Amino acid sequence: MEIKSAEFVISNTDVRKCPEGTRPEYAFIGRSNVGKSSLINMLTAKRGLAMTSQKPGKTVLINHFLINDDWFLVDLPGYGYAQRGKEGRENIRRIIEGYILGREQLTCLFVLLDCRHEPQKIDLEFMEWLGENGIPFAIIFTKIDKISKGRLAANVEVYQKRLLETWEELPPILYSSSEKKEGRDEILGYIEEINQSLGD
Repeated sequence: MEIKSAEFVISNTDVRKCPEGTRPEYAFIGRSNVGKSSLINMLTAKRGLAMTSQKPGKTVLINHFLINDDWFLVDLPGYGYAQRGKEGRENIRRIIEGYILGREQLTCLFVLLDCRHEPQKIDLEFMEWLGENGIPFAIIFTKIDKISKGRLAANVEVYQKRLLETWEELPPILYSSSEKKEGRDEILGYIEEINQSLGD
């Protein structure tokens, strides 16, 4: 898939104010500092489309970007940022759940996981919740340039084993490095495949 245009449309905290229409939406979510904004900028080849920050927990809105006038890429707030405080975390949870459960146009949710870390309880619980609610999702392991291929394979295997303790089959798994621009074709190809199947 070639990205010919990527434009910011709207930011809000209320799913009812999201863009109207039936265009498919592909949302990206993950723990704070997982590299979500960098990945979005890499996928769209637009530096600065999504705001990147060294400070985790920056995205607190549902951000819609229209791609090729055909589908929306949605940047969701990161979850689990401890320094937000209980009220702040609760507010983010409401925004995330409101969008994921209430947005019919959501076609696939990409859950971003930092490939350097062992399975985190918060990520496993979040994916469990997605499964319970029948939300279609895929996993993207980010920052694959930061560890060796052997270590990456070992870490992913640990994740798969953990998931298979509760899942009958694994969700699709993709890999990315925003710095090295790796995984872009695979992720966009996956989105294109789904878009084509929707048109059939």
